[in-house]
Amino acid sequence: MQFADTLSPSLAMTNSSLCRTRPWPGLPTSENLGSFRDTNCMEQLLVHCANAIESNDSTLAQQILWVLNNIAPPDGDSNQRLTCGFLRALIARAVMTGSCKMLTAVANASPNLAFETHRFSVIQLASFIDLTPWHRFGFSASNAAIIDAVEGFSVVHIVDLSVTHCMQLPTLIDALANRPEGPSFIKLTVAGIAGNAPPMLDLSYDELGFRLVNFARSRNMGMEFRVIPSSPSDGFSSLIEHVRSQRLFYSDSSGGVESREALVINCQMLLHNIPEETLGAISNLSNLTSNYSYTSFRTMFLKSLRSLDPTVVVLVDEDADFTSNNLETRLRSAFNFLWIPYDTVDTFLPQGSKQRQWYEANICWKIENVIAYEGLQRVERLEPKNKWVQRMHNARFRGFSFSDEAVCEVKTMLDEHAAGWGLKKEDDHLVLTWKGHCVVFATAWLPA
Repeated sequence: MQFADTLSPSLAMTNSSLCRTRPWPGLPTSENLGSFRDTNCMEQLLVHCANAIESNDSTLAQQILWVLNNIAPPDGDSNQRLTCGFLRALIARAVMTGSCKMLTAVANASPNLAFETHRFSVIQLASFIDLTPWHRFGFSASNAAIIDAVEGFSVVHIVDLSVTHCMQLPTLIDALANRPEGPSFIKLTVAGIAGNAPPMLDLSYDELGFRLVNFARSRNMGMEFRVIPSSPSDGFSSLIEHVRSQRLFYSDSSGGVESREALVINCQMLLHNIPEETLGAISNLSNLTSNYSYTSFRTMFLKSLRSLDPTVVVLVDEDADFTSNNLETRLRSAFNFLWIPYDTVDTFLPQGSKQRQWYEANICWKIENVIAYEGLQRVERLEPKNKWVQRMHNARFRGFSFSDEAVCEVKTMLDEHAAGWGLKKEDDHLVLTWKGHCVVFATAWLPA
């Protein structure tokens, strides 16, 4: 069922009568809707619709929604499905903000406008991740950098900050176990984050830890697994303090960290959930920040990492900018980045498949969070690679270059996927591309 089927009769009018209700230059008629299926035109319509909702102009918003509904069905091509995702998000925003009362009523009466994200089993999630290089790229690059950085250490403490529920770790454990000089023991500390952000796992942290410990044991390695309830909203402060206390416990009498234990900070597409400067003065959010009134939690988090003196920090994230407080700017940025996952899905999943529904529901969740939410509820605040690089330098880290072997491993992995995927090396960093467009970056860092 499409959106127009659930709207009031005024929205189901012919477009000519809508134009008479409120003239709008360029509004199409039922005869020339085809000319509005151009991607740039869809983007412009979404921007006009967003502005109409923000200004509480229900009549104009409904007119544009009628057009969008007719040119962007949920089962259309990749650009139409992308536009449909933004259409849902704009209606959700009208509900969240209380603007456009008629649209709010429509949305509340239309449960079909919602989407459901899937809760994966471990096997389902592992298979789901293997479908595309979106996560595998970061896993391959990070694991290679970690293995190089921890050579010679008998104990490796991995702090895992990722959205994929430790799916990266079995491959890393395997690689470490296969090295003659590899560590005999792994400590794994995971940030236990409450929430419903996809992908979701149908497994408790205790069960996940039990499986990982048994997997490490099968590779003749000991493992200690800990979950620290933590939140990106305060810069993972409880996790940082836990790791700090562990470092102090294992310090030698001279105050230095035990030389045979490596500390690895593994950040996989999660740091952009930490609030940044667009929230303004954040001293009121937490007593912990009373001395940092105009400093972002991201800056504080990276400085805290540096104070732990880690062996290596790997930082992987999507290469886009969703931080603007201006809705139009944010919409354009998201539209011009999130076409990529919609475009790629056509190369590996058939229309109507369950996995495709799960995949696109995850994208829709991201779109809705970027468009419909504000404040601490808007966690999808991506920053581009160059901004993160500057942040890392400011926190007194220096780049750790990926080896030729690491680059070779990533290229081999990409060969398993569609021809549109590519790899760029920029200075010390690696960038995953789709049809020449930057998608995900991978960086590795050492204390300066």
